[in-house]
Amino acid sequence: MRRALVTGGASGLGAATAERLRADGLHVITLDRAGDVDERVDVTDAAAVDALAARVGPIDVLVNSAGIVGPNRDLVATGLDEWRATLEVNVIGTVAMMRAFLPGMVEAGWGRVVNIASMAGKDGNPQLAAYSASKAAVIALTKAAGKELATTGVLVNAIAPAVIATPMNATTAPEVLERITSLIPMRRVGEAHEVAALISWLCSTEVSFSTGAVYDISGGRATY
Repeated sequence: MRRALVTGGASGLGAATAERLRADGLHVITLDRAGDVDERVDVTDAAAVDALAARVGPIDVLVNSAGIVGPNRDLVATGLDEWRATLEVNVIGTVAMMRAFLPGMVEAGWGRVVNIASMAGKDGNPQLAAYSASKAAVIALTKAAGKELATTGVLVNAIAPAVIATPMNATTAPEVLERITSLIPMRRVGEAHEVAALISWLCSTEVSFSTGAVYDISGGRATY
């Protein structure tokens, strides 16, 4: 049985992904800073992540879903500490998990990594500069790692959702949420189970010739 580790697994996309992968027959380990998860670990704590890797052992699938929206305000009104906090979770946390678990995948000659980016990382959302920049970094990280590992049997891809109905968006300013939802041609937000279905496919053996790619799930918002 293949083993999967899903960060941000307490709620939202992480929880939906864990449920879907279990239905696919994988043994799933959920991780988050708090909540009803298998492992309580802060992905920004490198020592804790390394200890987790030693405790859990090799995995076959890694889904990096842990993330925060960060500040909802104009760029010039956003403090550098707020920038650092957003980048720490969304970028450094993803890097820490990949550094800890990729070696085991490479040694086994098979693995799937799915990083959760965002349409904000491609288009940029006003009043969400830190979040947008962090998700752009996740996209570039995915492309670089995909190329780096292309001959190892380990595939690294990302998804770029538009607005999804998750608890994370509960803290997004209503006017910001309304604006970014208005950009979606389907005129609705996405559902977590819809995103989980795409992640499920990217974690499967059906995907064998795609790495370093970014898959949009945006209700038609994506333009490139």
